[in-house]
Amino acid sequence: MMNLDALLDITGLDVLDHLDRQVAVPVVDGLQAQGDLIVIPAGMTPTVTTWPSSRWRPLPAEGLELVRGIAGNNPHTLVAEPGTCELTPDVEDPLRLAIAMFTNTAPAYLIHPEHGGTGIAPGRWLVRRQRERGNSRGRGTGVVLVAD
Repeated sequence: MMNLDALLDITGLDVLDHLDRQVAVPVVDGLQAQGDLIVIPAGMTPTVTTWPSSRWRPLPAEGLELVRGIAGNNPHTLVAEPGTCELTPDVEDPLRLAIAMFTNTAPAYLIHPEHGGTGIAPGRWLVRRQRERGNSRGRGTGVVLVAD
């Protein structure tokens, strides 16, 4: 199992100083969340599909920023060994929360400055924004996106 320090060395990304860089980064084969994102096994979301014309692209060697926090800080970056992960943003999601779908043949990792890293086992995955009930800026209580 890889530790956070080794993962950061490989990727060139960084996390905040309060995180223990010697901690092992778990590789999870199931539902997982990191801040305002949730990674879901594609088999758990049968109503979510890719478009017939979807273009699957290899994950760039430097990774790909999936989303940034509200103030433009704290990106969630997906990284993997070159040639082991491809993704598409061309996703049809009835909930309109999908960011991308990806397929990986080796562990992929989601890295965030405040949360550290989490490993994603090989498979096909849907990445969504998380939502919660809350105050929708003066419009009363409703469903809002989680802001990380």
